[in-house]
Amino acid sequence: MQVTLETTQGLERKMRISVPSDQLETQVQAKLKQAAQQVRLKGFRPGKVPMREVQRRFGDGIRQEVSSELIQSSFSEAIQQESVAPAGTPQIEDVTFELGQDLAYTAVFEVFPEVEPGDFAMIEVEKPVAEVSEADIDNMIDRLRDQKVEYVEVPRGAQMDDQAIIDFEGFIDDEPFEGGQADGVDLILGSGTMIPGFETGIVGCEAGAEEDLKLSFPDDYHVEDLAGKAVLFKVVVNSISEPRKPELDEAFFVQFGVEEAGLEAFRAEIKGNMTKELDNAVKHKVKTQAMEGLLSATQVDIPKALFDAEVDRLRHEAVQQFGGNSNIDPSVLPAEMFEAQATKRVSLGLIINAVVEKSAIEADDERVKEAIEEMASSYDDPDQVVNYYYGNEQQLNQVRSMVIEEQVVELILGEASISDVEMSYEDAVKPVQQAPDEAAEDDQEQETGGSSESAEA
Repeated sequence: MQVTLETTQGLERKMRISVPSDQLETQVQAKLKQAAQQVRLKGFRPGKVPMREVQRRFGDGIRQEVSSELIQSSFSEAIQQESVAPAGTPQIEDVTFELGQDLAYTAVFEVFPEVEPGDFAMIEVEKPVAEVSEADIDNMIDRLRDQKVEYVEVPRGAQMDDQAIIDFEGFIDDEPFEGGQADGVDLILGSGTMIPGFETGIVGCEAGAEEDLKLSFPDDYHVEDLAGKAVLFKVVVNSISEPRKPELDEAFFVQFGVEEAGLEAFRAEIKGNMTKELDNAVKHKVKTQAMEGLLSATQVDIPKALFDAEVDRLRHEAVQQFGGNSNIDPSVLPAEMFEAQATKRVSLGLIINAVVEKSAIEADDERVKEAIEEMASSYDDPDQVVNYYYGNEQQLNQVRSMVIEEQVVELILGEASISDVEMSYEDAVKPVQQAPDEAAEDDQEQETGGSSESAEA
């Protein structure tokens, strides 16, 4: 086998490979003989079809099949011979596999870049320092009570935060419009679910009241035909209910897994969970800064094949995240949507691999075990989960990769400049930056009423 390797531009390589014709013909003849024993043709007994007839009918297909197999095997042999590591599947060009000629082809591919990790000492990290105070625990308990709030019907005028059950119909220029009518809508006043002025217009209304609300759709309203238009909503108030938080009693504590020892044990449980959340948040923020610093300190060229593959992964993730199904083709999402994220992911992956290789880092078995046991601890049968991970090599490798990444972060922090920054619990656990899709999900969770799309804010 003859191999020539050429550097075209950047990370791209062009490899010309030639396989001797006798090697090709030997395998073609072997395949033809095998076919002669198996083929069934009218007028010939099984196994007695003349080789010339087999050659005439199947020779071209078999030659192409053998050539494809030889291309795969010879390419693998060639990259080992030339000590190159392709980043992605090669593009095969200029293939010749004619009778009596050598099998020859050109493989065009990119190689992984040589990456020299930046100076860890140049990385600066601000480590949040916070604690869980009694006031933080009080605030958390209030939030938990808000999650379990019940609405009780009251014989009075509506107030903000009340629940109003309403019917309404909207009119533009005295004509009802599509999507502007709904019955039995469960609306929390002050939730911002409806367009501006709708919810405040109901404040003071009692059950049985009928109210005309003269409003306008916002200029940037998501339904173009309605944006900026004046609208009259005729509203019927069916009932008004006020929110009542549950008492801090045994029935409430049991809902959160605390069945004994009352309020003191409940507060201890809440504090333990908050402390764990705080520790995880601090760890995540420190890790994020370490990785951002490593990325800024290191120059890396990205193979297009890896970038394209990452964009495809992000497309599929986006479709799954937003409830996509098999009818949605992820490829319709423009690559530009994911360019920055894909570039960052691929760059960090290459840099981390370089750090791992340079520092000869291997996953610490004890830490892998601890990580698996920690994940399993939240399940009813932790041992079953542990056994699942150790019995599934793919899942186990994912945990190993996670542990290796933690070890890389520790290596960076060992040389980086770290400064403690005191802050409150709330600031410490707050995400540094919230992605638009995450913000949209939070908004969706806050919507508790208003079944008519046309009246929603």
